[in-house]
Amino acid sequence: MEKSFFIAGDGCRIAYRLDGPAEAPVLLLSNSLGTDMGMWTPQMDAWIRDFRVLRYDGRGHGASACPAGAYSIDRLGRDAAELLDALGLAAVHFCGLSKGGMVGQWLAHRAPERLRGLVLANTSAYMGPPSGWQARIEGVLADGMAPLADASLGRWFTPGFPATNPGAVAPIRAMLLANDPAGYAGCCAAIRDMDQRPTAGLNHSRTLIIAGSEDPSTTIADAEFLQNQARDARLHILPAAHLSNVECPADFAAAVAGFLT
Repeated sequence: MEKSFFIAGDGCRIAYRLDGPAEAPVLLLSNSLGTDMGMWTPQMDAWIRDFRVLRYDGRGHGASACPAGAYSIDRLGRDAAELLDALGLAAVHFCGLSKGGMVGQWLAHRAPERLRGLVLANTSAYMGPPSGWQARIEGVLADGMAPLADASLGRWFTPGFPATNPGAVAPIRAMLLANDPAGYAGCCAAIRDMDQRPTAGLNHSRTLIIAGSEDPSTTIADAEFLQNQARDARLHILPAAHLSNVECPADFAAAVAGFLT
């Protein structure tokens, strides 16, 4: 996959890629914790019919750099805004899943002028307790990504899905195992320290919230909170766990495209 790069405000090198018609409206995609821009492959054929799709590897993931130390949601949000600055894009559609949806929440209250339409998928304004994230940080820095992989896949997919859909799950497992532990830990720290509940009511963007009916990580209650706090939001529930775009690829693609177009 051919990627381009830009330098964020703090010097971090961030990888991105553009696909689709040059004249189409831009759809910016933000990946989940532990994955890279390849997580959106199941939707790409559908979305490039309507959008100029802009994907990037969140810092600490994929081909982007992995600065040492804790990251913050503020820094992750600025990465997205600075990517738009680097490409001269004033406003775009945005879709983020999990950590990517946390970036979308940040944009909604810190840079709402950059958003034409907002999709927040399988995400939450708060994912406590912090002690759980701290334990994960310490574990991954000590033992690497391998011990996390099976546990993560167990939360990300409904029981039986990996066995019956190995071709869909194998790329996700490979992304997990390819993570630099320092980058993964840095993003875990951002989620550990995040609480966007007080600012959720500042989301005035037209918003689609996608939730998985079987998601143990970011629940329907988490999605309903975001919906109720936002000025103009609708909720769409898919029969999936956490990576709903992988479990329900066509339905996810159609929901997003239908909402944004």
